[in-house]
Amino acid sequence: MTRQDALRLLEKTLELAPHTLTGGETLRNLENWDSLSTMMIIAMADKELGLPLPGNRVAQCQTVDELLALLANASAKRAA
Repeated sequence: MTRQDALRLLEKTLELAPHTLTGGETLRNLENWDSLSTMMIIAMADKELGLPLPGNRVAQCQTVDELLALLANASAKRAA
């Protein structure tokens, strides 16, 4: 999955307009980021990508780039 694919998937999961995320955004400043967003991200990663993400790690993410890094790390571990 490319970075752009991951950004589009996050936009879809968070119900944001397409092509609005670039990676540097602070999660708490996103329009649809709320207390349920962590669960939505975990469910999306499992359903769409088959990747288990620890809830505490998702909750610790402060930026979109940190979420992307978490997804990339989980994907790399699965491939190894």
